[in-house]
Amino acid sequence: MGIREVAKEAGVSVATVSRVLNHSGYVKEETYQKVIAAIRRLNYVPNGVARSMVKGSTRTIGLILPDITNPYFPMLARGVEDAAITQGYLVILCNTDNNPDTEAMYLSMLREKCVDGLVYVSSSSSTDHVRAFARHLPVVWVDRMPVGVEGDVVAGDDLLGGYLATRHLLSLGRRRIAFIAGPDGLMTAEERERGYRLALKEAGLVPEDELMARGDFQFASGRRAMTEILGRTRPDALFASNDLMALGAMEVIAEAGYRIPGDIAVVGYDNIMFARLAKPPLTTVEQPSYLIGVTACEVAMERIARRELPVQKKLFKPTLVVRASTQGERE
Repeated sequence: MGIREVAKEAGVSVATVSRVLNHSGYVKEETYQKVIAAIRRLNYVPNGVARSMVKGSTRTIGLILPDITNPYFPMLARGVEDAAITQGYLVILCNTDNNPDTEAMYLSMLREKCVDGLVYVSSSSSTDHVRAFARHLPVVWVDRMPVGVEGDVVAGDDLLGGYLATRHLLSLGRRRIAFIAGPDGLMTAEERERGYRLALKEAGLVPEDELMARGDFQFASGRRAMTEILGRTRPDALFASNDLMALGAMEVIAEAGYRIPGDIAVVGYDNIMFARLAKPPLTTVEQPSYLIGVTACEVAMERIARRELPVQKKLFKPTLVVRASTQGERE
């Protein structure tokens, strides 16, 4: 059943039914009521996608996240959704579980759904499928950007965040500071590592390979990385590139019989809810995930409205939140 059947039932033209459905153009009240009555009698449901294609917009934005179980991302998603709703947009949320194949599948689906744009948090350094998407529709890259990314970017200042975390540990007199890096090829991970190295350099220290390991931003990888480090050497502090890895590392430190912060002080990154619930509560670098989400959506909507705008890069300043994982007395 289509719009022609509705027009026939109401005794009006197809153009009149279209004006009623799209709230465009003048329609007499009597005619309007006849069309609405016909729609109800026929149980007609307008094809929203087809209607939107005619208009050139579906008023929808895709949001791709790598891991919705990571507590950092729900607040970012909430920011995107709240900003979208204020402008009459809806958000289609896609969780990739850090799987590039799943990500590619979602990108294809979003193209089929005719979304107007995409807010994108990468799951890997592979970008070919996203770049192909970006040739047709606006993409705003958020937080975990692959190295060398082009286009609109909204993120925290990860270089500054890594520097603040490491400088805090140095200010406590720690000198053998271990580091758990994030996935290779992601700008987020590389910038936090740059901050770590910069703070060490200013203190006259050289990063030691035996104090470094790489994770994937997951809790289990924090455990694995800390096990590797403790198998090689004994640090007096640790900076992990996100809170989930820091929390995994803290478990291993405790299981090995070391005290936090007495033997090993620990700093994470993101200030997720579980950071303050840890034993001891975790010192961490906080970035405004909700505001990052709001801003990313606003940039996306601006790009949808005006494709000719200059490329935007917006960085948000992080702050250090000091808790007991570094505050306690060193014996």
